[in-house]
Parts: sequence; structure tokens; C-alpha cells
Amino acid sequence: MRLRALAIAGLAMLTADGSAQAAEAKRTLPYYASISAGRARMRTGPDRTYPASWLYQRADLPVRVVAVFKQWRKVEDPGGTQGWMLAALLSDRRTAIVRGPQPLEMHERASSGTKLLWRAAPGVVGRLSACGGGWCRFDVHGQAGYVESSGLWGVEPGEQLP
Repeated sequence: MRLRALAIAGLAMLTADGSAQAAEAKRTLPYYASISAGRARMRTGPDRTYPASWLYQRADLPVRVVAVFKQWRKVEDPGGTQGWMLAALLSDRRTAIVRGPQPLEMHERASSGTKLLWRAAPGVVGRLSACGGGWCRFDVHGQAGYVESSGLWGVEPGEQLP
């Protein structure tokens, strides 16, 4: 009896996982995600038997998902490198990285005329929220402010985030 209950519970979990995977596979491509693990391998193909091409050691690094194959996601990093990662290594948390040669000014509100709070150097990664009108709230380990979205990789021009 106990063995049968475990088998039924396992079947229920399999169904739930399968439907969640199917729902994610139906997302409109491309979309942004971030690396959730402290160490994540990018592979040349969608299986562990393919060689690793990169080892990322930067949690929250934004990536663009460009293709889906079972539990694998073909991603593009901020430098344009593409490869495959396990979906379990990715998060839906929206992050971005400062691009360009100059630091990005972080303002009190979504306007260049407001108080300057911080400056984020090129390569700094932060979490995104409240994007709209060309501005995003950008949080770097608790230091938050509004930045012009054109200075970030990880958000599309004109994209709205709650």
C-alpha cells in the first residue's frame, strides 16, 4: 500500500513538472532570464554529454533565452556568446548589466533632473523593477535608483516591467 502511494505521488509530481515545463516552453522567444546558480556551465549542445564552452561564476548575470529544448535553454550572454544551459540554472528574476564605457547615473526618480544617488560602473549587475518610459529601477545589493534603460543590457527599449 505504501509503495503504491509513493508511486502515485511520484506520478503527480511528474505531471506537475511536465505541465510547468510545457507552459514555459510556450513563452514567447526571446525572453530575458538570469543565472540563478553561483556556477553554471554553458554547453555546446542541449545535453550533459556536450562539452562545456563557458563556466559562469556570477549569479544574477542576465541572459536572453533564444531557444528551448526539453529542460535545456539556448541562451545568449551580454557579450553575444550563445550556448545551452539547464533550465534549473536559470531564474525568471530580471536583472541587467551596465553597458558602455561610462558609469550609469542612478537617480532618485525616473528623471535626469532628480537627485543623483549613485553611479554604477560598466559591468555592474543589478536587479530590475518598475521599468517604463525609458527608465528602470536598478538595485545593486541594496543601492537602488532609477537609470536610463538605454544604458543597460537585459531590458528592451520601451519594455514595461511592474
